[in-house]
Amino acid sequence: MQSKEDTVKGTVIETMPNTLFRVLVNKERETIAYLSGKMRMHKIRVLVGDTVEILEDPYGGKARIVKRL
Repeated sequence: MQSKEDTVKGTVIETMPNTLFRVLVNKERETIAYLSGKMRMHKIRVLVGDTVEILEDPYGGKARIVKRL
């Protein structure tokens, strides 16, 4: 199980269908991220330009957006 210390900050640069987002992490690489269940449940909006906290998959897949900053 991953902890809060494993999160990374990034900036949303593009929105895609099915609540997927392209996120620029550490101003050097891009990753695809999806909204966490709690963010969907509480209908938190994420827009282009928002700074978000993401939890990256240790196997190199998609990341999960866990917080909007």
